Amino acid sequence: MRVAIIGAGISGLATAFYLQRARSDADIVIYEANPHVGGTLHTIDIEGFRFEEGGNGFLSNKPDMLQLVTDCGAGDVLMRSQDASRRRFIYTDRMHPMPDSPGKFLKTELLNWPQKLRVMGEVFIRPKRDDSDETLQSFGYRRLGKAFTDIFLDAMTAGIYGTTADRVSVKAAFPLVTELERKHGGLFKGMIARRKQSAGPGGVLMSFKGGMNALTEHLHKTIKAEWHLGTPVEAVVQEGKGFRVEAGDKSSTVDQVILAVPAYAAARILAGLDRELEQQLDAVNYAPIAVVGFGWKHLDHPLDGFGVLTTAAARMPFLGILWDSSIFPDRAPEGMKCVRVMLGGQRDPHMVDLDDDALIAHARDGVTKALGIDVTPDVQFVKKWPRGLPGYPVGHIEAMDRLMAHVGRYPGLHLTGNAYRGIAMNDCARNGRLTGEAAALLGEKKL
Repeated sequence: MRVAIIGAGISGLATAFYLQRARSDADIVIYEANPHVGGTLHTIDIEGFRFEEGGNGFLSNKPDMLQLVTDCGAGDVLMRSQDASRRRFIYTDRMHPMPDSPGKFLKTELLNWPQKLRVMGEVFIRPKRDDSDETLQSFGYRRLGKAFTDIFLDAMTAGIYGTTADRVSVKAAFPLVTELERKHGGLFKGMIARRKQSAGPGGVLMSFKGGMNALTEHLHKTIKAEWHLGTPVEAVVQEGKGFRVEAGDKSSTVDQVILAVPAYAAARILAGLDRELEQQLDAVNYAPIAVVGFGWKHLDHPLDGFGVLTTAAARMPFLGILWDSSIFPDRAPEGMKCVRVMLGGQRDPHMVDLDDDALIAHARDGVTKALGIDVTPDVQFVKKWPRGLPGYPVGHIEAMDRLMAHVGRYPGLHLTGNAYRGIAMNDCARNGRLTGEAAALLGEKKL
């Protein structure tokens, strides 16, 4: 059984690993447009400061990434975030600590007392009577009130999806939230029930010693495959009962094809195979994100926390700032500090069109306004993602059901990645495992 995997990000790597695990005799060919594995998970080292181009870790509240780490033998490079980084902040008119307990919620100045009482009154709000989809904003206004939604949920949506609460489906983007309402009648009732069932916390942020590269390079060495890095795939066409992957002089004929690339890239690759499939993939929207990193050799600011998110009403020039060296100390040389600033998103999508100098200026302005840091950084880093984070709008689940049903017309063709069934690394690891095992099972049936 010969299988081509297009894309060597975490989704493609997880797929390849679990396919190899299920079928040790599988002949795997991996294509990756970048000269390195990892996709958006890529660590850049500048004078000892380590900046992530994309995500900086995963939460331990789901088992999938931890299971992948265990299964592939990468446990020795696993790194837990610092306890001090549990402190998070929201910027509205100024920096406010994110309340992480009922007592702190009662004391927070982010809401006034009528607004707090509205949130606490969520236990009396009747659950939604039907299963129709709605935006996170609509859900928040209905159950928690406008003030809580426009501050907490607005900031959270920008931090996770780079979008706004009125653009994202609560059912697709935050399935646990809708499950709590459906099963328990409300959020607080559901959280109390879940706490009784499990003593586990909300999870700890985990990463890897030296950055995300440590995991992706480990998987690269572990997976036995015919690797074609720096090799963009031009098209996938049917050939007999299989497929032909066209990639210049490195084309190959295979029994199955797994596309683990962004939806827009999959659309281009499959355009010649099926125009309707191309259109469905092209319909997946992405939020543009710019990442600016700063490193200081001498900085007096304590940076004692995880970072800060902003609300749209704050009108700050950034979405959030991650205090990377406080979260994972090895992100900066000893005694030094670094942060990453996230800009753009659906709040300001044209931000990624700016040149590097303009982005750095906006980021420095945000750092000065929010943190009071006006020290010239010793190291700077910029990465632009014109199509960075996939959007999960109302109707996303149904659209993905139709998409996957359409893909099912082509036995041996698979799609996986963060555009379809979950954006987080845990989701990518889980969907990669399921895709790899499905490809292995299909191969056995064809024998």
